Amino acid sequence: MFLAAEEDDIDAIIGGIAPDWGPFAAVGTEARTMIQVIMALAILICMGIAIWGAAKQRIGSTALRDSFSAEQGKGLIVAGLTGIFIIGSLGTLFTIIYGMAI
Repeated sequence: MFLAAEEDDIDAIIGGIAPDWGPFAAVGTEARTMIQVIMALAILICMGIAIWGAAKQRIGSTALRDSFSAEQGKGLIVAGLTGIFIIGSLGTLFTIIYGMAI
């Protein structure tokens, strides 16, 4: 009934930033670890950008009545969340592209 509950491995959750698929299966363990660290760092940076944008949008729209700052904050939120989505879905993208090349 609960298929996801049977897998108690964290790799099922973080599979997007744990590249052990496709072209990354051939590289060594150290290289995969470095790729995981870089992808996790990029996700954290994108989260920081989104949080900074949310703060900038909130301050610009309420406290300072600065519409330019509010619009800039909205752009930062979208950019940060888009980056998180793209990095999180790299596993799927690389698997599709790698599978099409074979």
